[in-house]
Amino acid sequence: MRLNEPRMVVAAIGVFIWLAGLYFTIHGLLYDLKLEFRYGMWALGIGILIFVVALNPLAQRGPRKRDKSS
Repeated sequence: MRLNEPRMVVAAIGVFIWLAGLYFTIHGLLYDLKLEFRYGMWALGIGILIFVVALNPLAQRGPRKRDKSS
């Protein structure tokens, strides 16, 4: 496995988006800011979606090659 794979970078960006969304969601809940809470929840969902899609192992596999030797 290479250390500089682009999907790892995309997954890390997804985690940072998720963390920012978590911050804004909690901040919106504590101070009763509806708009900040709403955008925080959107960022949470988008960050989780980016993380899962970037590290999905099934999407990274190539087609299976069968061994034709008997």
